[in-house]
Amino acid sequence: MLLRAFKRSVILVVVLSLIALAVAGCNKPAQKKKITLGYVSWAEGIAMTHLLEAIIEDKLGYEVETAQADVGVVFTGVAKGDYDAFVDTWLPVTHESYMAKVKDQVDNYGTVYEGARIGLVVPAYVNINSIEEMNPVKDKFKGKIIGIDAGAGIMKATNKAIQEYGLDYELVASSEAAMTASLKDAIDKNEWVVVTGWTPHWMFARWDLKFLEDPKGVYGAAERIDKIARKGLEKDAPEVARLLKNFKMNDQQLGVLEGYINEGMEPVEAGRRWMKENADVVESWLK
Repeated sequence: MLLRAFKRSVILVVVLSLIALAVAGCNKPAQKKKITLGYVSWAEGIAMTHLLEAIIEDKLGYEVETAQADVGVVFTGVAKGDYDAFVDTWLPVTHESYMAKVKDQVDNYGTVYEGARIGLVVPAYVNINSIEEMNPVKDKFKGKIIGIDAGAGIMKATNKAIQEYGLDYELVASSEAAMTASLKDAIDKNEWVVVTGWTPHWMFARWDLKFLEDPKGVYGAAERIDKIARKGLEKDAPEVARLLKNFKMNDQQLGVLEGYINEGMEPVEAGRRWMKENADVVESWLK
């Protein structure tokens, strides 16, 4: 009799424990799904990535992590699945070599920006118009081309331009911030300076600049900026994949967004401001 009562007590305790665990499980807050966006420290990439961060968090309810790295690391990261997407892929020239290595390991979600361009950029007051005219005025440029990070596609193109045009110049690797700081310093002093530059970029709205003509076509014609994603993202996060596929910006839209960041706003807050001011555009991307 006592043994039977003991068994019933044990069973009751076990059942109550299982019920308590089930209830605890039901009350546990659902964990947010996470999206990781890789980006390179270039103005348009920072702006677009953090705009997407704001939209994915506020409209789709995901947790978003943004990770800055060198361009080669970002391409490899998307291919390996470490990053879910990268929205600053310049094609067909600038990132051709990186894309060739991973094209079978990523999905291309289409173009976000048309008419992108890279090349050598000078202030409009510099009175030469072609790369072919650079050597005779080397001293005015102090013999230097101010570049950005060494791994960037535009740096590879500029090394090729130095060879193709026989330029007697040193290509100085730095960063986008250092490049724009050098440009500002020279313009403030009305001095000559030549930098590796590209559009879309806020510096063309801030200063009167021009591309030097490239008769040999080293920098290629106008490019497009594509979005790439890891394999499987569409199945794992279909609403995020839909947003990325629909995501497209024009020069005016991107210029305003970059301008907010250049004025000192945190990139994600600039994204939220742009999102609020362009609610109809954002909603069209989500459909």
